Amino acid sequence: MTLAVHPIRLIISLLVVGIVITTIERLFPARRKKPAWRKDIGLDAQYWFFTALVSKTLSKGLVFIVVVTVSVLVGRHFGPHLANGFPPVSKQPTPLIIAEILIIGDFVSYWMHRAFHNGRLWKFHAIHHSSIDLDWLSSVRLHPVNEMVQKSVQILPFAIFGFPTHVLAAYVPFLVFYAIFIHANLDWDFGPLRYVIASPRFHRWHHTSEQEGLDKNFAGLLPIYDIIFGTFYMPAHQTPQVFGVTKKQIPNTLIGQLLYPFQNEPA
Repeated sequence: MTLAVHPIRLIISLLVVGIVITTIERLFPARRKKPAWRKDIGLDAQYWFFTALVSKTLSKGLVFIVVVTVSVLVGRHFGPHLANGFPPVSKQPTPLIIAEILIIGDFVSYWMHRAFHNGRLWKFHAIHHSSIDLDWLSSVRLHPVNEMVQKSVQILPFAIFGFPTHVLAAYVPFLVFYAIFIHANLDWDFGPLRYVIASPRFHRWHHTSEQEGLDKNFAGLLPIYDIIFGTFYMPAHQTPQVFGVTKKQIPNTLIGQLLYPFQNEPA
């Protein structure tokens, strides 16, 4: 299991992804008056490296521990064959396995996301919502506790039922790319597919600090869960313009944000 991410690759990917998506954002902007060089872009550039090198490394390590622990508890021998999964799941056609991973993974992600919007967990997730100039680079602003808890819980059903880890491994980069995409400053809603797959407009309503959009659109990929559980909100021909966290003052430095969830609120 490889945990390391090469810094040079991160620099190259930042430049390539930045050029491509920023160009698209300029052509199809959701917020037309968004600053070309927003004041907190340096903070998110730091998160680009911190999230990949630290947060995701820690979460991969925790996921590894979860998979090994579950394998032992359910009586499976942990070894190289784990990559191929276990019956009856492994006996299914690969397209069906992929579909199940998308459906189950987003179901768990939906409820974990809702959990992070409440109680003590909110302070960790509030870091992700603190950007007031939302764009593709805002997607990497994640507290490591948020990343670790989310991923370790999300892997549980797949570990229990013996899904092939090589298919799961291919699912992860797709999620990373899609998270970057739906945070982009784009007013795309995918027309008739708006209820089938999450779009930038759908997710921007989740990030808005406007009252009408608060605690809406928790799904990261499949809006059907928001429709089923009553949290879907995406008015036609309208996109939010105000973002950030309401009522709380969150530090605008990397260290300050990492420490923020552990600090007591003033009386």
